[in-house]
Amino acid sequence: MKNNTFQTISDAYQLVSGAKIKGKNYDEVFELGAYDGNKRGYTLYAFEDGVKFTDFSVIISEKELMNNYLIEKVKAAQKMAA
Repeated sequence: MKNNTFQTISDAYQLVSGAKIKGKNYDEVFELGAYDGNKRGYTLYAFEDGVKFTDFSVIISEKELMNNYLIEKVKAAQKMAA
């Protein structure tokens, strides 16, 4: 995925399950899972060629996501259709 389809995470409300996340310094893309209150972080799953790999995941904090990751831009029409 190209960098121009991703934007800076400016608000925690952007962090919804299913969103595509990309590191600022790396080209790997992840799919955001649910927030885990016990572990105080979001689950990230590896994502490649339209496939989410659930056999590997990491837990990452909201602060880490906002500082070091980008989120895929979503058009308003797509949000309303979902």
